[in-house]
Formats: sequence, C-alpha cells, structure tokens
Amino acid sequence: MKFQITALAMFASLGLSGLAAAQTPPAANDYSKPETWLCLPGRAGDACTVDLATTVVEATGKSDKITLEATPAPAAIDCFYVYPTVSTDPTPNSDMTIDEAERRVVAVQFARFRNVCRPFAPMYRQVTLSALRQYMTGQNPGASRELAYNDVKDAWDWYLANENKGRGVVLIGHSQGSGVIQELVKREIDGKPIQKQIVGVMPIGSNVPVDDKGMFGSIPSCSAKGQTGCLISYVSFRAETPPPATSRFGKVAEDGKHAACINPAALGGGKGEPVSYHWNRPLTAGAPPTAWAKDLTVDTAYVTTPGLLTTECVRDGEFSYLKVTTNADPADARADTIPGDVVVFGKVDANWGLHLIDMNVAMGDLVEIVHLQAVAWKKSH
Repeated sequence: MKFQITALAMFASLGLSGLAAAQTPPAANDYSKPETWLCLPGRAGDACTVDLATTVVEATGKSDKITLEATPAPAAIDCFYVYPTVSTDPTPNSDMTIDEAERRVVAVQFARFRNVCRPFAPMYRQVTLSALRQYMTGQNPGASRELAYNDVKDAWDWYLANENKGRGVVLIGHSQGSGVIQELVKREIDGKPIQKQIVGVMPIGSNVPVDDKGMFGSIPSCSAKGQTGCLISYVSFRAETPPPATSRFGKVAEDGKHAACINPAALGGGKGEPVSYHWNRPLTAGAPPTAWAKDLTVDTAYVTTPGLLTTECVRDGEFSYLKVTTNADPADARADTIPGDVVVFGKVDANWGLHLIDMNVAMGDLVEIVHLQAVAWKKSH
C-alpha cells in the first residue's frame, strides 16, 4: 500500500540533531531576489495573496460565507514564517524553485496573518519529504540540516538589514520550520540586542523545551492577550487519543524541562473554545472530502466551525500537549469529527496526534494574538 504520510507531518520526529550535515556547503542564496521569497509585503500574486473566503458552519448545519479584506492601514509589525516539510523534490534537500507544495502550505498556515502583520516567508533548501521517508526506513540520504538553517538565517539577516528598520516582528513556524525558528532564537536572538524587537515567537508543532516557569531561554510563555515578547507553542492530540508511549511529540530530553504548551484559546490556562480555520481539502493522499454538515456543499478553501472544539493544555507524565475535544452532537446536522490524523500505510498513526492541523485548530486565536501584540507594540513604540 502506498505510503500515505503527508508533507506537514514528518520532520519533528527526527529533530534538527537527527540529520546529517552536507560535505561541501553550497553557495548561499541571494535574498535580495524576489523569487527567493514566497511572501513579501505588497506583492501581488504571491503565496500570501490567496482568497481567504471562509464558510462558517453552525451547529444547526446552517452556513454562511465570510471574506477577509486586507488591512486598510499599514500593519504595525512584521511576521517572519518558516514553513514545514512540504518539498516534493526528489533530492535530499530541496531546490529554491517555488512549487505548488510551498504555495499551498502558505495558504493553509500563514496567509491569514497578512491582515495583522507584513508577511515575510522565505524559500529555503529544506530537508525534503523524500529524504525523511528514507530516514524513517533506516536509510541515510545525506540531507543537510545546516543548509536549511543557514538559508533561513541568511533570509533573516537580509530582512533585518533591508526591511525591518526597527519594526517589531513575530516569528512563526511549524514542524521543520518550528525547529529552525527554535535554532534561530537560540543562536541569533535570545539575549542579543535584536530580542527587544521580537513581538512574539510561535514555533508550533514541535517540542520546545521550557522550565517549570514556562521560560524558553529568556523568553516567557504568553499568559495574556496583548503580552509581547513571549512564546506560543504546542503539539495537539485528540482527547480520546492521547500520546502513546512511543510518541516523540510532547516530550523533551532535557532534565528539568518539559515541552511547552500554551493554549491559544485560553492563554491564562484552562479550557477554551478555539477559533479554528480548517483547510477544506483532503489532508492525506486518497482521503475523501470532509462532509462538514448533512447535505452541505462547501466551495471555499476554508471552513470554521464555532463551538465544535475545546482545547486544554495537559501535563501527563513526561508528556505535555494540547488536548483537542470535539463537542460532537449526533442529533445535529454538523459533522461529529474533524480531519487531521496522520495516515501511514492506510492506518491512523496515533504517535503523530493532530500534527497536520496543529495551527489550523486555533488559527483564528493565533491571528488575534498577533493583532493584539501589534496594538500593544504600537502603543509602546
């Protein structure tokens, strides 16, 4: 049977330390060239300028379509996004050609932020899906994690030198991108002068080690809306399927540390009802379209389902994760579950949890958090 694990799911099981370094580093990219960026502010036709029309599906089964207009005034801050493992290139590290896979993941995870910050999303020579498949079957394709990291660092340096101009910036990443963001913070930001311009750090879908006070280095976990300079991170699992002992998600190796879990829908702790924006396309190869409600056809790329989910951070032994409960009601017209499981050889792999939709589960909350951070940043600067 065909290997059916999608590109969003694979990198975090290995971590940055699990990949080989290249023998001879290739030449650096020139990030002054627009073609090295998936998203740049004000550029028509790039990956962030997708149609964000969304269908709202209520518990009654009724639906309505909403649109999201661009911010009329210039955004007060910037967002710098590093995408997860999506490259379908056959080589161990990807090339710098923008393919449909890179454009699609921006639509799924990042384009919605364009209404609250100026969007920057560099291409980078990431470890590919092909390479990760080989690693997971015990082979060594010779992919270079440092090549991927160095590309993002070069893009970050170019952004700081040419576009930042003292502006605040939020760092956002998922899975492989989250790992790269963590490394960038540790090597280039934490404790350095640039930290004063970091409005937020969102490395989602990987294990971010924090102490019992929620500190990632000198960066605190966010605990209230409008707080700046703080961390949002989590890995998500269904309430009925917590992480099995074999899962690599939700735990860290460092003594005295645990994996960060900050619930975007309840920053102060406890339960919350997230504002989810689901991708209305199949998440795994061969999966049927999602039936969001009985006799309802949805023609938008995004769907939101008010009140369907509840999220809560849980500490259970060595695991720390975002528990996602579906508030199903078999008596109403709406779907009783959501897609998001990782499928391997035709079977759901519980080790991955809801890795495919980590960001989508609380996308509306993440965007609102950045919006309020931008408001606070503007007031204080």
